[in-house]
Amino acid sequence: VQLQASGGGLVQAGGSLRLSCAASGIFFNNYGVAWLRQAPGKEREFVAANSWGGRTYYADSVKGRFTISRDNAKNTVLLQMNSLKLEDTAVYYCAAGFQGGVNREGYDYWGQGTQVTVSS
Repeated sequence: VQLQASGGGLVQAGGSLRLSCAASGIFFNNYGVAWLRQAPGKEREFVAANSWGGRTYYADSVKGRFTISRDNAKNTVLLQMNSLKLEDTAVYYCAAGFQGGVNREGYDYWGQGTQVTVSS
């Protein structure tokens, strides 16, 4: 199983990025999927999740700015990030798991991470 995250980069505050996570070895439509992030010196934290049943969950810090979605035909999970802030700077990880949810323990498979840097 391999999850490949991409789409990170350097963006000015207020800008947008779209992260993508492609899977091989599993089909995302059988799993809960999520994005988490880890800033330097901080714990990995939940960002957004999409359950197996289609419900979405967001961290309060990104609610209204980020949108998680699936493209089952491409076996891909997306994270659209708008109105980016300096504090969104982190390595972003995609994950998939049978349990899913807002805790990292609910995820069994992880991507390698993609760096998002927001500048002033």
